[in-house]
Amino acid sequence: MKYFRIFEIAYLVIAIISFVEVFKTWSEDRNRAYLFLIFGVFSAFMFFFRRYYRNKFSNRNKQ
Repeated sequence: MKYFRIFEIAYLVIAIISFVEVFKTWSEDRNRAYLFLIFGVFSAFMFFFRRYYRNKFSNRNKQ
């Protein structure tokens, strides 16, 4: 189960880095900023998706 938690944190870190890049490159290169925005939203979605299913799986095993 620790591996699943590590991958969740990795998705969160990727999302944070992507959003920082969006703010840094927004005025310089909009196409690159949009690309990082898509990566950030997808990474944030994957973080919450994996966290939900990890919690659901661990709660099912406890019962």
